[in-house]
Amino acid sequence: MTENLMPMAAILALAAGTFAFRATGPLLHGRLVLSGSMQQLFQAAAVVMLVSLMASSALLDGGAFAGWARPAGVAAGLGLYLLRAPFPVIVIGAAAVTAALRAFGIA
Repeated sequence: MTENLMPMAAILALAAGTFAFRATGPLLHGRLVLSGSMQQLFQAAAVVMLVSLMASSALLDGGAFAGWARPAGVAAGLGLYLLRAPFPVIVIGAAAVTAALRAFGIA
């Protein structure tokens, strides 16, 4: 019985923590004033975190190199983005390049 309750307790704890974390934004709005340099630092940190997440997702699979198909698909998506293609075209183009390379045996 307690084996089934442990995952539920973890889910409820995470849900409560997420709710509390999200509720602090509106509650602290206007009470906490950050300097301009701190705002820039947080913006730069967010960009660095997103780029590192993208790079690790594009290059690694379970801690090992993911192969050449996935980074090539990401590069194709970047190219389409730079050409100002619509978002669905970017996603489909990147997936098509990755799938084509995998179909030709380039994992």
